[in-house]
Amino acid sequence: MRELAGRLALRPTKQRGQNFVTDANTVRRIVAVSGVGPDDVVLEVGPGLGSLTLGLLDVVERVVAVEIDPLLADALPATVASRRPDRAAALTVITGDAMRIEDLPRPWPTAVVANLPYNVSVPVLLHLLATFDSWQHGLVMVQAEVADRLAASPGSKIYGIPSVKMAWYAETTRVGTVPPSVFWPVPNVESGLVAIRRRPIPETTASREQVFRVIDAAFAQRRKMLRSALSGLVGSSAAASAVLQAAGVDPQARGEVLEVTDFARIAEQIFS
Repeated sequence: MRELAGRLALRPTKQRGQNFVTDANTVRRIVAVSGVGPDDVVLEVGPGLGSLTLGLLDVVERVVAVEIDPLLADALPATVASRRPDRAAALTVITGDAMRIEDLPRPWPTAVVANLPYNVSVPVLLHLLATFDSWQHGLVMVQAEVADRLAASPGSKIYGIPSVKMAWYAETTRVGTVPPSVFWPVPNVESGLVAIRRRPIPETTASREQVFRVIDAAFAQRRKMLRSALSGLVGSSAAASAVLQAAGVDPQARGEVLEVTDFARIAEQIFS
């Protein structure tokens, strides 16, 4: 990996969250825990120098890699061709920002497996869930603190906006920790592995955008009771109390104790 980086004159940047996995056993572990197999088309975001890409190509039908850095995107096909020439045709590389990708080549992905950049991991993941509904399962590696938040349950101190919005789309489970020592450059935090399994979105007459507006308002000031936190959406604390009671939610509760289905019922009352 370092030899390849040297040939490319690559200088990893914090701006793009470039920390590359250099340990082969970690790559094998990520691929194994992800549960992908020979029938999967995997969407990988931020393949970097290609260590995880090569590991995925060992077991899946095809990998579609989205890389924002043109230098790395241009180098990846050659890396795969030199290391696994028999699998080179199974790789598609898209140069671009994963947050702006709206279409992908067929066949569409059935899974997402990625080492997501720390600074944009949550918005990227939510964008992929919202935009490409063909993928049903996956595994992402993110900063350990973010992994905990993504998988947090109602009532937890770390349960918040990422937790609830993920629950709109999928069941998430914290399935492992990855030490800083397996990366280059070495980050100053641990990473966490989060397994994702998509499930049907809640049955509701409210739109996703409406439900997410309620979630954002509920957690804008965590210490506030919901009747106060939602007053800006409905005009007053008294109006918010009426909405919450109609939705079957205690007006004195806080957002951190609500399920995603509770937020959906509140949105129905506000926006119907």
